[in-house]
Amino acid sequence: MSESIVTKKVLAEGFKELMAKKPFEKITISDITDICGLNRQTFYYHFRDKYDLLNWVFYNEAITPFIDNLTFDNWSKKLLDMLSIIAKDSRFYTNAMRTSYSYEFKEYMHRVSTNVFVEVIEGIAGKGVMAEEDKLFIAEFFSYGLIGTVVNWVTDGMKKPPENIVSHIENLVNDCKRLAISRYTGEVKSINT
Repeated sequence: MSESIVTKKVLAEGFKELMAKKPFEKITISDITDICGLNRQTFYYHFRDKYDLLNWVFYNEAITPFIDNLTFDNWSKKLLDMLSIIAKDSRFYTNAMRTSYSYEFKEYMHRVSTNVFVEVIEGIAGKGVMAEEDKLFIAEFFSYGLIGTVVNWVTDGMKKPPENIVSHIENLVNDCKRLAISRYTGEVKSINT
């Protein structure tokens, strides 16, 4: 592991330790460097500011494990892994999700999950069967629901185990898949008839 990565991890651990004790807005660069035993120059050599450090932690600890080799077949396991990581550092992630920066996390996860849902829709309906605009609308709808559920779970104190959240989402996705398949095969009549 490179020296740069080691230093970033030290800064991240100190930052997470501080985030478990006080709000993000009250943490200074001096607080971070003091807890790590490093100087400010070292911090600024690796990160622009504390938002950049927060982004690095999100990306390396929660997002990268989720998106690495993400497929339609493994999305629920990947989601469970991500939620378990978040639950393990619950104080940090709860504090982080309550910052103005949480918007960045939500937008990134929205882009990733929208792509997964497009893949799901194409797997059900087949490529070229549905207009791209319709596919994207449905994928974004489910993506916002997924991200909203995760963010609410975090900001509400993660009262339910990650397995429960994933199970609910998985059941909803599977029910929607069954409905979509039956609708396209003509087995279900419209609710309005």
